[in-house]
Amino acid sequence: MQTRRIPLAALAAFLLCGAAQAQSMPAADHHQHLFSDEIIALIGKDSGLKPLPAKEVVALLDAAGIRKAVLLSTAYMYGSPRRQVADEYAQVRRENDWTGAQAAQFPGRLLAFCGIAPFADYALQEIKRCAGQPGLKRGIKLHLGNSDVQLDQETHLKRLAEVFAAANREGMAIVVHMRASIRNKRPYGAPEAQAFLDKVLPAAPDVPVQIAHLAGTGPGFDDPPSRAVLATLAAAVERGHPATRKLYFDVASIAQNDTTPEDAALLVKHLRQIGMGRILYGTDSAQGDNLRPKEAWAAFRRLPLTEEEFRQVAANTAPYFR
Repeated sequence: MQTRRIPLAALAAFLLCGAAQAQSMPAADHHQHLFSDEIIALIGKDSGLKPLPAKEVVALLDAAGIRKAVLLSTAYMYGSPRRQVADEYAQVRRENDWTGAQAAQFPGRLLAFCGIAPFADYALQEIKRCAGQPGLKRGIKLHLGNSDVQLDQETHLKRLAEVFAAANREGMAIVVHMRASIRNKRPYGAPEAQAFLDKVLPAAPDVPVQIAHLAGTGPGFDDPPSRAVLATLAAAVERGHPATRKLYFDVASIAQNDTTPEDAALLVKHLRQIGMGRILYGTDSAQGDNLRPKEAWAAFRRLPLTEEEFRQVAANTAPYFR
């Protein structure tokens, strides 16, 4: 019986195709930001940031082969205690509506979440308003560092729980940047993580809660307080803490090109504790020194995970996309 010989060119193409399938790109980017002209004016020109509309983010997603993304409004910046803003609530509404309108330019691809400063006297009102807007009803974004939320303070925990409960009533997912203020040197570690688990997270039992940046801030994983919080949360998920039933974690900006082998090993340990089905790919702001979606996924793939685990993360999409 004569054996048919496969041309080398065809064999190479077949192998390349198999490699591409093995290294599938994420189905969704669960952590993206836009920047309006007004937000750039608020932050200041010295920030080095520039206006970033949805069409530019979509171009970056296309370059990475990523189909969908959630745009997390930065309207919470207006409510930072560091700033005094005239007509603050009007500015917040405008920014949230602008983000929603940007996402609406790409239906089926982009979702928008409202940005909320939890201590603002209009916070619960804005959650309810966003819930009534078709382009904003899927979820809210909280930034505890920017809002100077202190998880060691009972009054802060109570208020944060009220905000979580308000989102839960409206069926809105919650993306929370947990890292406490670095500028103000606020306590952040295992006790604060446990307080969040016991006193805040139970207020939103029915909606997905996504921990941004694996409980850190990025870029990188070299922040000891964030490591302690992640370790506490991962252990809680592993032992089945009841409040973690709908808890997810995004990896935005944590894995970098210069991540050390020791940090990579620790990251993988916690990812496996949590379970790969709860790990969501995210990039973070496509500005400054941050990695863009294609490069960020390549950096994540340098972690010592198996191909099966990479495929799982790539395939994951949060319930709010459905």
